Amino acid sequence: MPPRRGPDNRPPAGPSTRINEGIRGDKVRLIDETGTNVGVVSLRDALDMAAKRDLDLVEIAPDAQPAVCRIMDYGKWRYDQEQKAKQARKHQSTITVKEIKFRPKIDQHDYNTKKGHVVRFLTARDKVKVTIMFRGRELAHTERGERILDQLAEELSDIAIVESKPNLDGKNMVMMLAPIKQSPGKAEGETPRKAANGGSGEASEPAASPATSDASASE
Repeated sequence: MPPRRGPDNRPPAGPSTRINEGIRGDKVRLIDETGTNVGVVSLRDALDMAAKRDLDLVEIAPDAQPAVCRIMDYGKWRYDQEQKAKQARKHQSTITVKEIKFRPKIDQHDYNTKKGHVVRFLTARDKVKVTIMFRGRELAHTERGERILDQLAEELSDIAIVESKPNLDGKNMVMMLAPIKQSPGKAEGETPRKAANGGSGEASEPAASPATSDASASE
């Protein structure tokens, strides 16, 4: 095969891509640089056609019989693919899931504190897994935990959507909250007054009645 004209500045071929003299076999099914299906030709003829156009012969379907090869500028193609992948990574957002744990007999102070954590996570664009932990006989009254989750979702409705409704999983009841997509004119990181204050000027009482100190939840 005659060498390509000028210096060869192409990036190295990928580990699973064979090009030019690296292609094996006697015949290939050839697609030219315009996308036209030339048909089955000898490998030598395909290499000569690519060389005359100062392009590469690239094996694109090695498992076909015979293998399918295309004439192209392999270096330019690799560059275009890398740029597309770079742009895709640039616009990809990473979602982190945080977890906050409540007890069904949580007191008002702990409820407000934990709700504040939920608000902080949501405004940071994280999802929040809210878990109600039941112990012993508390499993006979799971509706208390559900009321707490429903109340929390209602109070945070202006900054969060319920991605998965309260669901009992063993001894825990779980609800998933996700941040609402920000409108273009809204400042990032702004905490709505309703979410911060529980939907009104003062925080409302949690759905379950206060209990002894062992009812406070850990995060």
